[in-house]
This record gives sequence, structure tokens and C-alpha cells, in this order.
Amino acid sequence: MTENRELELAWAFVNNTNRSIFLTGKAGTGKTTFLHRLKMNSLKRMVMVAPTGVAAINAKGVTIHSFFQMPFGPILPDTDLNASKGFNRKFSKTKINIIKSMDLLVIDEISMVRADLLDGIDRTLRRFRNRNKVFGGVQVLMIGDLQQLSPVIKEQEWELLKHVYKNGFFFSSQAYKQCNAISIELKHIYRQDNPKFIEILNEIRNNKLSEGAANELNKRFIPDFTPEPSAGYISLTTHNNKAEATNRTELNKLKTKTFTYNAEVDGKFPEYAYPNKESLELKVGAQVMFVKNDSSPEKRYFNGKIGKVMHLDSDEVVVHCPEDDFNIIVTPEIWENITYSVDTETKAITEEKIGSYTQMPLRLAWSITIHKSQGLTFEKAIIDAQGAFAHGQTYVALSRCKSLEGLVLKSKIHSSQIISDGNVTSFNEHAEQNAPDERILKDSQKHFQLDLITEVFEFYAFLYPLNRILDIYYKNRTVIEGSIENIFLPIKDCITNFLKVANSFNTQLKQLSETEGLAEESSIIQERFKKAIHYFKTETEIKILAPLKAFGFTTDNKAVGAEITKHLDSFEDLLTVKQLFFKGLINGFSAKHFLELRAKSVFTGKDKPKKPRKAVVEGTSNVELFEKLRMLRNDIAQEKDLIHYQIFAQKTLYEMCETLPTNKAELLKVNGMGKTRVDKYGAAILKVIIAYCDKHDIETLAEVEIFEAPKIKRKRGDTKKESLELFQTGKSVQEIADIRELNENTIIGHLASFIPSGEVKITDLIPKNHYEELKGIIPKKTFENLSDLKHQVDDKYSYGELRLVLEDLKR
Repeated sequence: MTENRELELAWAFVNNTNRSIFLTGKAGTGKTTFLHRLKMNSLKRMVMVAPTGVAAINAKGVTIHSFFQMPFGPILPDTDLNASKGFNRKFSKTKINIIKSMDLLVIDEISMVRADLLDGIDRTLRRFRNRNKVFGGVQVLMIGDLQQLSPVIKEQEWELLKHVYKNGFFFSSQAYKQCNAISIELKHIYRQDNPKFIEILNEIRNNKLSEGAANELNKRFIPDFTPEPSAGYISLTTHNNKAEATNRTELNKLKTKTFTYNAEVDGKFPEYAYPNKESLELKVGAQVMFVKNDSSPEKRYFNGKIGKVMHLDSDEVVVHCPEDDFNIIVTPEIWENITYSVDTETKAITEEKIGSYTQMPLRLAWSITIHKSQGLTFEKAIIDAQGAFAHGQTYVALSRCKSLEGLVLKSKIHSSQIISDGNVTSFNEHAEQNAPDERILKDSQKHFQLDLITEVFEFYAFLYPLNRILDIYYKNRTVIEGSIENIFLPIKDCITNFLKVANSFNTQLKQLSETEGLAEESSIIQERFKKAIHYFKTETEIKILAPLKAFGFTTDNKAVGAEITKHLDSFEDLLTVKQLFFKGLINGFSAKHFLELRAKSVFTGKDKPKKPRKAVVEGTSNVELFEKLRMLRNDIAQEKDLIHYQIFAQKTLYEMCETLPTNKAELLKVNGMGKTRVDKYGAAILKVIIAYCDKHDIETLAEVEIFEAPKIKRKRGDTKKESLELFQTGKSVQEIADIRELNENTIIGHLASFIPSGEVKITDLIPKNHYEELKGIIPKKTFENLSDLKHQVDDKYSYGELRLVLEDLKR
């Protein structure tokens, strides 16, 4: 593959530009091999998806519908995806972070992806990333051969879609038309090496089967051909019922004993993605095909290899293949179903195993459908294409064979059986005429680097939260105390100036790049870039960070306070990202390093609660403590040169204000306060909480242990007891929450603490049927955290219910 020009060009476009790419090529040109190489060696953060379960398992990715949580019906431009029924559009925080931080989306078997589905992907990516960029700004690599299998569109679905799309193929989508994708066709064929056979396949692929080629091909027409049982021929047919009938008939002819091998399914592995039969019946003498590459170092077999069963045991199958001088002892193989997650330490997108399917990697192989043969290679095949009914079927069938000599036709091939879609032919011809070259690659790479530099100095997004803060102030200045106008007007002037400077700088860089080439390789551009970093970094610190540090405001209007705080947080999050860029790129521009920083920036300051924060914080009446702890967090972050959320998360702040921990042991019980955080920041946090309790005469019962501080006795506040007393009078959780001006989850937490004492029953807080069901379900599940468990159970069970039953099971 190292000397394949097209493959290397595709590799360079994927890794060194942000251009979307359609990577195509005839059967056997190495598309799948390229995909695996990319997965192993690319530096970009990527997610791989495929249109079907089996294709996704084979590509070691996930299905499009699963990852993007898409409906299976038609997706029209006016379809409200979030209002669709029957599927979940509530994206987890992990998935949102993956979408926001990925650089590359790989779609395998793109020929089978409908136009409306690709537009649905575009809409989802825009939702969580840049709404103004196609695919949200994500680079998309689409791999597949349009002359092979096409999208499945039911007649009633097309009645709805035909008013929007010219045809059902992905290239008819609005997203594809807008993304300015390049097409690269792989030319070198690895599967076949006979020039005559390759020429015949090309004519069939292009729907131009000549009389001479047809005559040469039909020399392989042997109507009464009956292979020797040990010859290793497989029959390819158009319909599944034909293949199943042949396999069943041939298996019944054997008088040997039947052995049944049952698959072992663990965790989440949907039935539609099973790679072979869940209950596999075999006999000695049966012709079988391997359905997986050998995972052992010996690599004795590959997906599509044909052999004969020589011996059967309860836990192994002995197979002999005609071309081998040895027997293969086959034991169960494991297929993994994965999902994507984010590594908590490195923030890299990682694959997470959520299920597995263990079975003998074999299937009966006297016959197989053409559809299921896609991607396989056969030494010898009998082809019955008489019933070919869909675009590309005949080509797929013939191109599975390594040689003309290993091919037998059950019926003659005529041009009428070469069904080809005119839309595909037209698209391929246009793509071939506009194939990219080294010049376009260099130009795309140059624009990619300039786009990344533009992103470093882009400040336009800062204007919205700034304007909102000022607008709220001007409308409510009589109820707000604080120097909002004096602080934020100069900051706005600074941002406006940044926009002008950045625009001028970007224009200069574009002009320089005409003569200097790539930004990374130009000493002049690098010098300009470093000066720009120094300017923006210094100006930001003096004119934005310093005033913000001294800023404070108060208001008795909860709604106004909440709005100001929300937009202030949004502004600070944007500022944190810019500081990350300025600090990380101080020594010069590198596309790879910038992509790493951009991915990291997704995980800074993103753990805010779903509802806007209020000046009087919802969920706690200890507002003064809330503000003191928030200021402490910001001070520590500034001192340690960290992002404020790395000290402790917002939800942790809420919980500390509610539970008032006054010693190390209690602080460790707060969600998000692990041993490392407590060791580093615990003393300062506890000092603030205890001072607040003293000031407001709040008694606690716990022994205070501020590490080296003396121990004193205090009584814990009775906030939980208040909730219990109201509950015992017959009040519902909702009513108690309303009375106490707390949220429902806080009240449930209060009441749950009385379950061990028997004062509250778990069935007081959760429906009895849900409790009984979950008691039976949870022990059978394997999960790493509550979110993982939630995704494995029915949506009717809430996080609160799962948490209560888990605690009950522990007890």
C-alpha cells in the first residue's frame, strides 16, 4: 500500500486538511485496509459509523442510527427530530463532548446511506457544534463503492422523499452538495491479478459490457456443474430464501450427527448486528465459511475462507480448506459491540466495550446471498445472477472471485442483468473529471492551517454574552448594585478592537501564504503568529482578566441575578478557551497541537447545571456561602494556573452548600470531592464553611477536623429532618420542594437518608413495580457508572430510581 498514489493522496487529505472526502474504488482496491490503517495511525480524534449493524461491527464502529440517535423513517427538512417518537434524542454529556471534540467522522459503506440520513447527520452535528458550517465544521470521510449495494428505500418512503431529493443516494443530500467534498478513486486492484478478468469487471461496473467481454465471461457458463464435495465452491444467489434452502438441503443429505453451537451474548449486542446464527447447526462433512479473521497470531483463516468440517466436539470444530495442507482447529471467537467515550485523564475519544457475541466463526457455505458476500473474497464460486433485481448486484457477485478460472456461471450473463443507476454513472463521471491532485492537496492544506489560525484569534462569540449583560443592566439598573457599566463597556471596546486586529492579521496571513506556502513551514508566518499570540495574551490579561477579577454585583431580583450570572459564566468559558490557546501556542503554530488544544477546550468549564444559575441559588438557601466558595474556587484556580472547574465542579458547589460538611470525612462524601481534591483544597474549603456556620449560628454535630486544626463539637443542621417531618404529615415530594423552595432531587436525597432507619420506605419514593423490576434487572448488568447503567435499561426508569435501588441493593 505504500506505493499506491491514490491511497497516499487520500491519507494526506484526511490527516493534513479539513476537506470532506468520498473515497471510492472498485471491489478489492483496499478501502477496508485503508480504514483500519487510519484507525491505527491517524492523529485525528475520530468516530467511525456505518449504516448497518453488521457493517458497523466489521468496521469496529457503531451504527449511524445508534450514534446520532436518528429515527428509521424518512427525515424531511421540516421534521422536528427532537419531537420524533420511538427513539431517544436526549444526548448524554459524554456523547455531546465527543461530538464537540472530534475532528473526523468516518462513514463506511456510504453507498447504502440515504440522502435524508446524511442530512440528518448534518443537522445533529450543527446542533452541537457550529450551526453555520456544514457538518458543524467536522471533516467527513465517506468510504464506499456506488456501483455496489445501494440504499434501501421503501416505496412509501420515496413518495415522501422524492419531493426533496433527486434520488436516494447520499450525494443527492443538501449536506453533500454544500460540503465541497473531493472524490478519490482507488485504482489498484489487490483482489484480482488477471488483466482480462479485471477488464470484464470494469465493463460490468460501468454498465458497458461488450459482446467480446460477455463471450469471454460466458465461457464459464456450465449449466449442469456439480462440484466435488471437497472442491470448496460456494454458490452466490440473489435471494436469501434460495441460499437458506440450499444450505438446509445439503446439510440434511449428510448422515452424520448434528452438533449445535449456541452463541453467548453478553451485555448490549442487538440482534440485528449478530454476525452469524445464534444457534449454529453443523455436521461432519458440512461446507462452511469463516465469518471472521483469525484473531490468533497464526492467522490461519480469514473472513470468506471456505472449508469442510472434519471433526466436531462440544467446544471446537476441525475444518480443512482445499488450499491448505493442514487442518484448522476452530474455537469460539468474540465480536465486540463498542460505544465511544472520553478518557477522564487524557480526554481522548476511546472505544468502550458495551457487549460481546461469542460463537464459532463459521456459517454453512454451500450458498450465500450476494448481499451478504459484500466485502468477501472467494477462490471458487458458483454464481446464479438470473434473478438479479437491484443496482450493482451482478458486479458485487462477480467481483468476489479472485480469478476467472475459479468462477462458474449457472446462467449466462447478459447486459440486461447489469442493472446500473444512471444517477450513479453521472456522479462517477463528474467525480473522475474533477479528481484532486497534489496542487489541490497543497492548497487545501494551506487553507486548513489558515482556518485554524483564524479560530485562535476569533472573538466574535464574546459579543453576545457581553451585550446581554449590559442590556440586562440597563433595563434593571435600579435593582442592581455593582460597577457593571464601568467594567463591561471597556471590555466590549477591547473585544471590538480584537475583531478589527484579528481581521487585519488574517488578511495579512492570506497574502503571505500566497508566497510563503504552509503556515507551519514558513518562518515569516510563524514569527507573525508568535507576535500576535503575545499581543492578544497581554491585552486579554490587562484589559479583560484584571477587571473581571475585581468585579462583583448584588441584586435582590433572583431572575435578574440568574441572567447576569449565566451570561457571565458563558463569557468566562470563552475566555478560558482563549487562554488555553494563547498559553499552548506561545512558541509557534502547529496544526496537530492546536487540534489537541481544541479537543481539550471542550472539557473546560462545561459541567454547569442544566438550569440557569440564580443569584439566590436554586437548591440551597445558603447564598452567601455559595458566593464565598465560588470566589475561593476562582482564587485557587488563578493561583494554581488552573481552570476553575478543575478545583471543583458546579454540582459539587451546590452539594457543599446544602450538606455543610465540616470535616474531612464529610467532605469526602460530597460528589466530585475525591481524596486528591480534599488533600489539596479541603482545608481552605472547610475553613470557609465553618466560618459561615459560626457567623449564622448554624450548629453541627460532627467533629471538625481541618487536618491540623483543633477538634470542636457542633450540631448538624436539621434540614433533612424538616423534609422528613413534612413528608410524615402526608406531603408529596413535589409539595415539600415547593414549600422549602428546593428542587425535587434534593428532597428525595433528604428522605432517602431515612430509609436505613425505617422512617421512610423505598417504595414511598419509587413505584413498587419499578422497584421490584429493577431489583431483578440491576444484578444481571455489568456497568461502570450510573450513566452506563441508565443506557442499558428502559427509559421509564429515572436516574433517581436507579440510584435508590443501587443503594438498597448495597444495604
